[in-house]
Amino acid sequence: MSTIHNFAQNRLFWMLLSFCATQLSAQGEAPTVQTGRTTIFDALTKQEVIKMTLETDFTTLVAQKNAGNYFPAMIRMEDGRVFQAEVRPRGKFRRKVAIYPPLKIKFKKKALVAAGFDTLNEVKLVLPCYEGERGENLIVREYLAYRMYETLTTASFRARLVRLTIRDTHVEKSKRPMYAILLEDEEEVVARLNGELNENYGMPTDSLHTTQAALTILFQYMIGNTDWDISMLRNVRLIRSKVTGKTILVPYDFDFSGLVSAPYASPNSDTGLKNVRDRFLMNNGISTDALKKAMTTLKLAKPELLSLCKSKHLDYKSTQEMIQYLQTFFDNVDGKNEIPQMMKMDSD
Repeated sequence: MSTIHNFAQNRLFWMLLSFCATQLSAQGEAPTVQTGRTTIFDALTKQEVIKMTLETDFTTLVAQKNAGNYFPAMIRMEDGRVFQAEVRPRGKFRRKVAIYPPLKIKFKKKALVAAGFDTLNEVKLVLPCYEGERGENLIVREYLAYRMYETLTTASFRARLVRLTIRDTHVEKSKRPMYAILLEDEEEVVARLNGELNENYGMPTDSLHTTQAALTILFQYMIGNTDWDISMLRNVRLIRSKVTGKTILVPYDFDFSGLVSAPYASPNSDTGLKNVRDRFLMNNGISTDALKKAMTTLKLAKPELLSLCKSKHLDYKSTQEMIQYLQTFFDNVDGKNEIPQMMKMDSD
């Protein structure tokens, strides 16, 4: 991924500068406050696709995945660093269908402070839903969706791809290395954005940071994701900025998007879509002008978004599918003043 970032850094710099200026003019000051100390998330993700081993009683954890109990664990890094932690299953749908449930990793705060880290002590781990190449490609595709959104705004969940080995202490055996996503915990996102979590249902549109909300809506539209809802807090977090007083919309979980095209994915029934790869604009009352500005941001970012698809961790077929899917979005909005409410893909 470093090659891609070096290739794009100049254009990306000006694009982000332009976007930040748009935020400043629209709502005051952009939400980009950072925490002080290095966090455990930063420490675990100093480089891209770092190798790490998770040691825990994985057999019992999977057998009791619906209970959500914590299990003692050890995180061993390739460079020899070792972190004691505890892990538990998390998530809803994927916990039911995945061969490996998503996990929450919790570290001891005292140990983190002793090591010079911040007290933010939780990270999330997204594991493949399937064994083998199919599971690998799907997890990388979702990871790239996270990175695309992170390219557009700092008001995002940071995601990093890792090469994970699970050592099951129940049977004293290691599973074959797999790709997994280390995902920033919501508490860290809130601290980084200098905000506070808003868990109220039915958030009125005028309370939202308009520019950020419009960008989220258009991004979800671009990747073909309808598995989210602001009023019901479905796959989004609402963070009230202490600077602007506005609520920032931060999305996560992109496995139901057309860009990822997981076999189990289906569109939101309220949209009337039949195919997860079709698109539906869930504008949530955000003004047309704000959406058009967000569209301009996406168009400027097109080269970087397409470049991200060319990951060396993704097979050629998946790379081409992702590029072609994004290209259909740009082809359909190019030269148009209005954003189509629905965008259907041609049947194969």
